[in-house]
Amino acid sequence: MIIEKKSDTTILHRTAEDAPSWWKNWLVGSRLATAESSHQTINKKIALAVFASDALSSTAYATQEIMAILALAGTAALFYTFPITIAIVILLAIVILSYEQTVHAYPNGGGSFIVARDNLGNLAAQIAGASLLTDYILTVAVSISSGVAQITSAYPEMFEWRVPLSIVLIGFIMLVNLRGVKESGSIFAVPSYFFLVMMSFTIIVAMVRYFSGTLGTVPNPPALELIHTAQVITPFLILHAFASGTTAMTGIEAVSDGIQAFQQPRSRNAGITLLWMGFILSTLFLGISFLAVQIGAIPSEGETVISQIARTAYNGQGWLYLITLASTTAILIMATNTAFADFPRLSSWLAIDGFLPRQLNYRGSRLVFSRGIVGLAILASLLVTYFQASVTKLIPLYAIGVFLSFTLSQGGMAYRWWKIGHLSPNEERQERGSMLRYEAGWQYKMVINGFGSFCTAIVTLVFAYTKFWDGAWVVLLLIPALVSVFSYIYRHYQNLRGRLSLKDYTKPRRITRRRVIVAVAGVHRGTIEALNYAQSLSDDVTGVHVSIDPVETEKVQHTWEEWSDGTRLVILESPHRLLYEPLLAYIKDVLAVRQPNETITIIVPQFVPKRWWDNLLHHQTALRLRWNLLSEPGIVVTDVPYQV
Repeated sequence: MIIEKKSDTTILHRTAEDAPSWWKNWLVGSRLATAESSHQTINKKIALAVFASDALSSTAYATQEIMAILALAGTAALFYTFPITIAIVILLAIVILSYEQTVHAYPNGGGSFIVARDNLGNLAAQIAGASLLTDYILTVAVSISSGVAQITSAYPEMFEWRVPLSIVLIGFIMLVNLRGVKESGSIFAVPSYFFLVMMSFTIIVAMVRYFSGTLGTVPNPPALELIHTAQVITPFLILHAFASGTTAMTGIEAVSDGIQAFQQPRSRNAGITLLWMGFILSTLFLGISFLAVQIGAIPSEGETVISQIARTAYNGQGWLYLITLASTTAILIMATNTAFADFPRLSSWLAIDGFLPRQLNYRGSRLVFSRGIVGLAILASLLVTYFQASVTKLIPLYAIGVFLSFTLSQGGMAYRWWKIGHLSPNEERQERGSMLRYEAGWQYKMVINGFGSFCTAIVTLVFAYTKFWDGAWVVLLLIPALVSVFSYIYRHYQNLRGRLSLKDYTKPRRITRRRVIVAVAGVHRGTIEALNYAQSLSDDVTGVHVSIDPVETEKVQHTWEEWSDGTRLVILESPHRLLYEPLLAYIKDVLAVRQPNETITIIVPQFVPKRWWDNLLHHQTALRLRWNLLSEPGIVVTDVPYQV
C-alpha cells in the first residue's frame, strides 16, 4: 500500500487482489496485467495471418461470384471473368497504395473512422463506422458459410447440417479470440500459411499442366444453374459481375484499424504487411480466375470453383485434392479472425467518442475487448441462421459497406494532404488522431488518395445499383439506421456530461436530517435486522405496513409493539388489495413535505436464499421500489439482506 498526502486529503494506493474462477482460466487463459499489453503485440508474419486472412480467403469465392453473375448470359459469357478480375486487381492496387499512406499518417490506428472524423466531421465518421461494423459482421457470416460450403462440396451429406456447423465454428473462433491477439494469431498462422502453400502449389501445378497441354477441362462439371433466366451480355451484366467480384477487396481496411497490435515500429511493419497482402491477394485472384475460365468451371452451390480447379489439377479427388479443400476451408473459417480482431477495436474507438456504449471500450482479462468479440459472434450467428448459411444470399449484402468506408477514408486523406500543403515548413498542428506537419510532395499524395476515393465511390454506386434488389437495399437502410443510433447515444452522453459537470456547480448543503422509512411486510428476523440498521442512521424512523388481510395486520401490529423498541408504525389500509401503490403514495406524501437539507431513506428487508433460483419464490420489493423511485430526488432506497 502507498500512502500519498499532498494536501489535507489522504490518498491510499492499493493493488487490488482477485481470485479468477478456474473455468474462466481454463476457457480463455489466465489474466494479464495492463502492464503486459506491450508484450501482446505481434510481428509481421503473425500479423499477415491475423489481418490478411479475410482478404486472402476472399479469393476462394470472389471468382465464383463473378462467374455466377456472368452465367446468367450462358457459358460463353464466362470468358469475361479474367478481364473483370484484372480490373478489380488494378482497383485493389490503388486502394492498397492509398491505405499504405494511411498507416503512416495515423500510427495509432483507427482506419476509416479516425480519418473521417479528423478530416470530414462526425457525420462522415459515423457513416464510416456503421459501414465497417456492418461489413465485419458480414465477413464472419460469409467466410464461415463459404468455409462450410467447401466441406459440403467434399461431403454432400453434411449439407443439411450447414447452419449448426457454422454456429459451432463461430463459437470456436470467438473463444480463441477471447484468449488474446497474440495467442489467436499464433494459432491461426498455421492454417493461413497452410492455405497459402496449398493454393499456390495447386495453381502452379495447374499452370504447368495448362501450358504443357495436359490440363484439360473439368470432368463431370456441375449443371449450370439459372440457365432458364438466360440474358444477353450487357454493360449492366458486366458491372454486376464486377461488383460481385470486388468482395475480393474486403479486409484491406483491417491493417489500418489494427496498427496498435503490431510490434514497433508499428507503422512501418503495418505498411509492409499491407503490401505483402496486396501482392499475394492479386496473384492468387488472377491465377484462380484464369484457370477457372480455361478448365470450363461452372459456378454452383453444390461444388465450388476451387473444388473444380483442384479436382482438374490433380486428376480427381485424391489426397492432394482433399488437402487443398481442407486448407481452403481452414482459411475461410480463419478469415473471420480478421473481423474478430478489428470489430472490437472499431467498437472501442466508437465508444471512446461516445457513439457506442462505454462498456465496449473495456478490456477483458486477456487485454482484448471481450464484449465486442462476444457481440460480433452473436450477431453473425443470427445472420447465418436467417440466411441459412447461403453464400449466394449473403454476398449481395457484402462489400457495399467496406467500399463506402474506402471512399470516406481516402477522401479524408486527400483533404488531410491539402491541409498539410497549406502549413508553413516549420508549422505543426495537433489533431485528435495525428500530427500535421508540412511534407514535400503533398500534391502527389493528395492525387493518389483523391483518385482512390473517386474510384471506390464509383464502385459503391455500381454496387448499390446492380445489387440493390438482390439485397443491397438492406445495407443501404441499415447504415443510416446505425448512424441514427450512434447519434442518439452521442446526444445522451453529451447531455449526461453536461448534467454531471462540476463547472459552475455549487456544492450542496450538508445533509443534517435523515428520515427513515422501513417497509414492513411481516415482523421476523429480517425485519428486526433492517429496523436495527435504520435506527443506526437516524432517530426519525417509521415502519410502514400495507394492510391487505386484517388478521395478518393484527399479528404484525402485536409483534411490532413487542420488538420495535417503541418505533412508530404506520398501517396503510388497502381495500383493493394493492401492495406497492399505497406504499409509493405514502412515500410521495412524505417527499412533498421534505425539508431542503433532509434525505428520505427507504429500508427494505430482503431474504437472501442459498440457491439463486429460490429468489423466484419471494417478492423483489427493493427492486420494484428502486425502479419506481429512481427519478425522485432526495430519496435513497436500501435493501438490508438477511441470509436464510
